[in-house]
Amino acid sequence: MARNHPFRVEPGKRFSMARIDPDDTGSLGDKVEAHDRLEKDLEILPKLQYLLYADGTRAVLVVLQAMDTGGKDGVIRNVMSGLNPAGCVVTSFKAPSSQELAHDYLWRIHQAVPARGMIGVFNRSHYEDVLVVRVHGLVPEKVWRGRYRQINEFERMLTDNGVSILKIYLHISKGEQEQRLRARIEDPSKNWKFSPADLKERKLWGAYMEAFEDAIGECSTEWAPWHVVPANRKWYRDAVVARLLREHLEALKLKPPKPRMDLSKVKIS
Repeated sequence: MARNHPFRVEPGKRFSMARIDPDDTGSLGDKVEAHDRLEKDLEILPKLQYLLYADGTRAVLVVLQAMDTGGKDGVIRNVMSGLNPAGCVVTSFKAPSSQELAHDYLWRIHQAVPARGMIGVFNRSHYEDVLVVRVHGLVPEKVWRGRYRQINEFERMLTDNGVSILKIYLHISKGEQEQRLRARIEDPSKNWKFSPADLKERKLWGAYMEAFEDAIGECSTEWAPWHVVPANRKWYRDAVVARLLREHLEALKLKPPKPRMDLSKVKIS
């Protein structure tokens, strides 16, 4: 993927969320244009996935992070649904279990890394251990700051071993989050999605923004850069994520492997 990609966070530079307008819709003028582009990319993605599986030497890991109501589930539903489910695994990381807490924080993450030929999608990820953990003071600052280096080294090890990483932060505004939380209360079909914990986390918005800025800035590397996508407009968000995934797969320049034998001599009676 091009180094000057508009959504890519430049490695080694200080990142500020204020530079990204969550209402931005870029060069896509409206829903119709975005939907048309999305449909075209959704036709191409399964073909690229097929090449990834046939090649069998690489894996792709998509890391999705966002504030509550940011749209991670919507992206998975609207963008990943066209992929072959046999070759795409979605992992949602909740609060760690007692078994997971008995290991280092990356233990459960490494177990969910996709195998060669597969696409893996992380709904939340190892970045929770420099986000939630930091905001709620679950570990000392010295500990969570040290994890930036550990995460970078972990991701470098994965990329050196054939796992190509696409990291995406879905950026919504605090006002947009309010509207989406209200919809969960006012729409009976969405009531099940509402949790009082959402309101408690919302009060920590500023602390989370600082944590995300640091995590994205410290962990946007040449081998695994972050991409920040304006996500107030769901139609724009989906179109951008689909194009990011398409470009990421195309950049691998995958081709079907050569046959293991001379097929011209094969006769089927």
